[in-house]
Amino acid sequence: MSHKEQSAHLQLLATQRSTTEPASAVHDAHALPPFAERLQRGLEDEHMHRALERFAPSWRQSRQALFEVAEAEYGSDYSFANLRQRLRSAKDEAIAHQEELVARFKERATAAGAVVYEARSAEDANRYIYELCRRKGITLVVKSKTMVSEEIELNHYLEERGIKAVETDLGEWVAQLDHERPSHMVMPIIHKTRQQVGEVLSRATGREISRENVAEQVAVIRREHRQAFLTAGMGISGANALIAESGTVMLNTNEGNGRMVTSLPPVHVVLAGYDKLLPTFADAITQIRLLARSATGQPMTSYTTFITGPDRPGKEVHIVLLDNGRSAMRADPRFSEALHCIRCAACANICPPYQQVGGHAFGYIYSGAIGLVVTPFHHGLEAASGPQSLCVSCNACETVCPVEIPLPSLILDVRSRVVASEGLPWLKRLIFGTLARPRLFGLLTRLAALGQWPATLGTPYVRYRYLRLFERLPGVRPLARLTRWRSLPAFALRPLRDRVGSRANLAAAGQQWHRPEEMTVCYFAGCMTDRLYPEMGEAVIQILERCGLRVVFPRAQHCCGLPALNSGDRQHGLAMARQTVRMLEHALDESGADYIVCASTSCVVTLIQDYLRLFEDLQLQSWLNRTRALAGRIMDFTSFLLRVLVAQQRLPALRRPAPGTAPVVTYHDSCQSCNCLGLRTEARQIIRDVLGLELREMTDSDVCCGFGGSTSIEHPEIAERLLSNKLRHAEETGATLLVSDNPGCLMHLRGGVDANGRPLRVLHLAQLVAEYLP
Repeated sequence: MSHKEQSAHLQLLATQRSTTEPASAVHDAHALPPFAERLQRGLEDEHMHRALERFAPSWRQSRQALFEVAEAEYGSDYSFANLRQRLRSAKDEAIAHQEELVARFKERATAAGAVVYEARSAEDANRYIYELCRRKGITLVVKSKTMVSEEIELNHYLEERGIKAVETDLGEWVAQLDHERPSHMVMPIIHKTRQQVGEVLSRATGREISRENVAEQVAVIRREHRQAFLTAGMGISGANALIAESGTVMLNTNEGNGRMVTSLPPVHVVLAGYDKLLPTFADAITQIRLLARSATGQPMTSYTTFITGPDRPGKEVHIVLLDNGRSAMRADPRFSEALHCIRCAACANICPPYQQVGGHAFGYIYSGAIGLVVTPFHHGLEAASGPQSLCVSCNACETVCPVEIPLPSLILDVRSRVVASEGLPWLKRLIFGTLARPRLFGLLTRLAALGQWPATLGTPYVRYRYLRLFERLPGVRPLARLTRWRSLPAFALRPLRDRVGSRANLAAAGQQWHRPEEMTVCYFAGCMTDRLYPEMGEAVIQILERCGLRVVFPRAQHCCGLPALNSGDRQHGLAMARQTVRMLEHALDESGADYIVCASTSCVVTLIQDYLRLFEDLQLQSWLNRTRALAGRIMDFTSFLLRVLVAQQRLPALRRPAPGTAPVVTYHDSCQSCNCLGLRTEARQIIRDVLGLELREMTDSDVCCGFGGSTSIEHPEIAERLLSNKLRHAEETGATLLVSDNPGCLMHLRGGVDANGRPLRVLHLAQLVAEYLP
């Protein structure tokens, strides 16, 4: 089969599954069901999320291999990092000089014979296209794939007025026949099986179409569309780029229908947002190098078409430039970055929750992480309110985005706007309000530690088998449900602050015994380590002190505010951020510490990245400056151990396990470690080279474990599936130890191991190292 034929089959081959279940229930495509209904459908479609889980690894491997080959063959200028920076710069220029580029594009396109119309809203764009059809007597329109037409619901608008619009993209047409919206921006029916496609085609054509033979299905679609191509009065396409220097429209497609739509009908309408503008042809070529590799993991799309005005006498080309919220996005200093998007859907391809529920739930019309960001501007904040709660803040989407959109932080900005508009649920308000008051929180956690015995029976876990006796009591049932698949941690009877002794009582006078050659470390534990896992903190302190360091544990330390900030609660998150900055400044002034070390990478990311965005967004310049000064002295424990203690030969000679007694280790990369801090090899180097242990890599070691903070409580079905995948992959290695460097992940992993009786020990990297101290 040729490459073009393979590309033509891409939509169906991506979803080849063995199920014979019928297609999902038909629903009106115009009236999008409520989020809860869409989410439930996604959760129940086991075949869909299995297909997405299969697609994601193959896509990741193909994408990575293609960029590596390009760099090896053509040099570092063609690396992913350099290409994405080049395209981002072009997009920055397009956004900054939009008025100038629009004027230039209109001038060049008009000179080439095209008509350019600027539409302020969806209604404006729809009305222009309808009036054009009415003037020309057009009753049949053929369409190439265009997400902008989905955005403005063009098909529905035309059909209400007696004009038939036929989708000619393979996947789009099947979705149209089944009264669905696309579930993916590039592969619209990736959620369907070939059996479901066969049933839809059989129902639409009135004759039996194979449920198994994809080639037959594609042939049927090709035949069905042939007459429409020949008789349609208008073809409508989107645009992958609008090139200002020449007034050219660039289209990238994997099916020949795009060229049929743009060439056969006497009227061609290009429907594109202002965000498609690029200054030059060179910029468009850079986009070509990134688009297909990011979208489908193929070297390039099968068809790249450049259209500059009509291609023959009597042909009309109309270019509708759509705003529909893009100006508001451009005017927003944070959200203007979303206009960089080239609609490759890489953010959806790599998203763990998306793989579990699909694009109909994880989005509105635009799906994936970018959909959560742009939906409030195109369709209102309410439309984004439900789907944004699915994001686990794993940050994977930002690592693959070909234009470096800071999607995770923008999603949190959307979340904060949802909270500002709708408020927080009462329970979150209560929890975050308590967290923002350190003394009250400390008192309540100590009382909880004393009163939790019926739910723990003195163990380190809140377990379902203990709670089910009280399941009928008010407030216990939700907790019991959460512990059916993941045991929860018990509060420590003695938190870390009670175990650290004199280190917690540092006063200025203590500096008298600080020798000049001695290194001092201020240890920031984080609230989870302090109150739930003090043994992790003790391991960190033990290692630091055995390396000859003076350790300072500021007793005033508390929560960094991450739970509140990740839930969109800026009020309480800001209060805790200020508390933490003041506390660390005071600790450094008192102790003269050289470093601030933290063994929770989530907290580290909050301190050195999230605080900066928070204070910048709120225009709190003095707090921003103070945070920047602190950030230069903050290090995560893993980096500090390898780059300071090992590099400076401060780590004492470690014990080596006796032959045959060494555990086999597998490692889970926490999302904040690998996606935010760029830690990929450091922990592995410690395990293999420093400790001398056998490390076996698990499948998808850097994919989210499903914790996601409160997401695992709000959407436990998704969290449970991701956790099950992670623990299955860990067990498949044959390892007896599962290690990570983030207390949040460890809480989730330990809870799953305990609830299911899996034969794994789950340890923080610091605990593993501490076990081999002499």
